[in-house]
Amino acid sequence: MRVAEILAKFPSVSALVVGDICLDRWCTYDPELAEPSRETGIPRIGVVHTEVTPGAGGTVANNLVALKVGRVAVLGVIGSDGFGYELRRGLEERGIDHTMLIEEPTIQTFTYTKLLNARTGREDLPRVDFVNVRQLPERCDREIRERLRRCVEEFDVVIVADQAETNQGGVVSPAVRELLQQLARQHPGKIFWVDSRVRIAEYRGVIIKPNQQEAAAACERLFGRVDYGLLRRHVGAPWMFVTRGPEGALVVDDTGEHVVPTRPVEHPVDICGAGDSFTAGAAITLALTRDPLLAARVGNLVASVTIMKPGTGTASPEEVLEAERSQQSIGVEE
Repeated sequence: MRVAEILAKFPSVSALVVGDICLDRWCTYDPELAEPSRETGIPRIGVVHTEVTPGAGGTVANNLVALKVGRVAVLGVIGSDGFGYELRRGLEERGIDHTMLIEEPTIQTFTYTKLLNARTGREDLPRVDFVNVRQLPERCDREIRERLRRCVEEFDVVIVADQAETNQGGVVSPAVRELLQQLARQHPGKIFWVDSRVRIAEYRGVIIKPNQQEAAAACERLFGRVDYGLLRRHVGAPWMFVTRGPEGALVVDDTGEHVVPTRPVEHPVDICGAGDSFTAGAAITLALTRDPLLAARVGNLVASVTIMKPGTGTASPEEVLEAERSQQSIGVEE
């Protein structure tokens, strides 16, 4: 099946993103306004403009919408705060169904605040992150599982965004992981796709997509050496996709490891969110074709577009097709 034919079928697919649905705040500051505070003498950071976008699992959802996926919804937990309001608004503006988000007053909305220099456009100061380090209340964990059980029939693809790097505080708890394993077993025709920064080896019976560093770290912790095939078998994943930046992706299955090269991109603008855009393109393609190599190819094409945009960019079907034509013109092997 050709890439154009696959993209044309994206509107027939429905996708749920479950896990850490975050807010990205892009704050542009003016260095000339860094005068010392009168009270403390500490130079201030004078923010002159702010934009917000859904982040983490929200970035995946953004990409799904941009690729014209038929229905996109998110399931997660947010705080009863201004950041939660901004996140809901950002999701709604993009046509993402946020009605399954759980609002919990005892936590803060998982938020990344990124500081961009107005002179250079670059992020050159430490990020200010609002993270949760305590376990979510049991009522939240229970409600996440109940909503997931109720709605899973409605979706062709379930994408898990396990973004939290703290030991506790993330949405995807051990109980949620166990439920995902059960649902994947009960619904073999659906795609259950997991992206986890630090817990990829704790999932079972689902498709996993670590990047190269995450996969290697998981292997070292488990086996004392890097062995992707062993990691896949440990998880019981039908397929494992390992994203490797400019080297493309590696598909690991029962037959071994398969390299899927990507389109060469000189001087990428921003690689932030590249893995999320790969996930969006690859997971939907896999649902339509059950061809992991083709899925990795489409995921690579989507990511090759988004890394040429500032922030967590997205790719339209037209841009993906243009990227494919560019890839073909330079003779990159498929």
